[in-house]
Amino acid sequence: MVLPLIQRAAEDGVTFVLTPRAKAAGLHQISPAAHAPRIPSAPPSPGQQYRFHFDMTKCIGCKCCVVACNEQNGNPAAIQWRRVGEIEGGWYPFTHRLYLSMGCNHCLEPSCLLGCPTEAYTKDPATGIVLHSAQACIGCQYCTWNCSYGVPQYNPERGVVGKCDMCHGRLAEGRAPACVNACPEGAITIETVDIATWKLEYDLSANAPGLPSADDSISTTRLTLPTKLPPDTAKVDSWRARPEHPHWPLVFMLVLTQLSVGAIAAIWMLQTFAASAASSLGAIASLMVGGLALTASTLHLGRPAFAWRALKMWRRSWLSREVLIFALFSGVATLYAATAGGLFGLLTTVLGLAGITCSAKIYLVPARPAWNTHRTIVDFHLTAAILGPLFAAAVGVSGTTWLARAAAVAAACQLVNQAFKFFKMIRSSRQEMNASARLLSSTFKNHVLVRAVLLMAGVIIPLLTPVPPAATAGLLLALAAEVLSRYLFFVSVVPKNMAATYHVAEAA
Repeated sequence: MVLPLIQRAAEDGVTFVLTPRAKAAGLHQISPAAHAPRIPSAPPSPGQQYRFHFDMTKCIGCKCCVVACNEQNGNPAAIQWRRVGEIEGGWYPFTHRLYLSMGCNHCLEPSCLLGCPTEAYTKDPATGIVLHSAQACIGCQYCTWNCSYGVPQYNPERGVVGKCDMCHGRLAEGRAPACVNACPEGAITIETVDIATWKLEYDLSANAPGLPSADDSISTTRLTLPTKLPPDTAKVDSWRARPEHPHWPLVFMLVLTQLSVGAIAAIWMLQTFAASAASSLGAIASLMVGGLALTASTLHLGRPAFAWRALKMWRRSWLSREVLIFALFSGVATLYAATAGGLFGLLTTVLGLAGITCSAKIYLVPARPAWNTHRTIVDFHLTAAILGPLFAAAVGVSGTTWLARAAAVAAACQLVNQAFKFFKMIRSSRQEMNASARLLSSTFKNHVLVRAVLLMAGVIIPLLTPVPPAATAGLLLALAAEVLSRYLFFVSVVPKNMAATYHVAEAA
């Protein structure tokens, strides 16, 4: 009990004269690092902010910082706002392993803040610390996709996201954050940084093997690396690819909203260009599917009662824009179903396509390279082009042959689009893209094959027998195929992240 008290007192600048008896008890073994100042003596001046400094040459991988952080914030063991990863390099027998401790980087352009639909994130103007409000959070988990470092973490028991806040309450009292205080080697400290200067030099001091590029959000964490690193130094887990969470509510929301938009667009196009009688039943059924999809999406939220807050940041967040535009789509689609008016049909179609585009834009984030491609936008729109005509044909809209042909062409384009995406991932130099391709070609290869077979069967059956019962069968098969496709979209993405710990990652 005495050593921790002496250690903490030494960190606060207290000087001790140790007696021979105290030295015999081991008190002389207090690390010299404990005497070094670990927090600035004064708060940041205008144009400055706090930042972490991590010295890799001192870290011994003991994870005292991880334990201290969890105790300070009351987190379960599975949720770690500060993590310790491992990197290694060299060739046997001259190998080299180092440790990398990382919390939130309190970035200058925080991607978690930019994408949040409820303004749960704020960057404190006085200290530069990126703060998260559990009260404002609805648990949409969008920020967990946006951050290249995997800093925000979802707590299913609380229904909200949480992250490192640099123990700003302790800092305000002149005390070091828990992780800084617990480090026995003084590998973690707090500094102030001049923001304008850092923007010019961050690429030299914020990047390290085992970390994503600081370009994504301009991390402020300063890293001290060993003077000589082997040229092949990388994450110890760089070879590992593990499936991500499937997010089933989002799978069904995306597929069904795309079906709804595609069906109304097909009905309106038949009415306008093929002189077909408009089907109020078809438009109403399509609208009902869309309403079901939007309702299902709330099941993804940790706090669904506060789903309305997602409209708040429509000027900045694609998630807010998606919610807003699909709400407008539902209103105008109701008018179209009631009046069968061509103008309302056009407006509904435009809003629906805009809504699908917003849905796709949510996933175009640098932190998830397999999603961050124009092929995601094409993929989502082609799903609408496949399922919409088949749904319209299944509910008895005239023009079944035309609808079946349109769905078949869209299905062929979809398979080509996804094949090109797969080959691009295989050839990419990015580890995350390669890992996504490996998952699709190994763990999920049967899913990929079944999906292709279901989709082809779904569009061929209505072509061979252009009657509503065949269209219904085709719709069910194609719907299953697109649900499976969206499932693969979520589980096969490999996010950017910091290096993991080899043993823990292996056990997981």
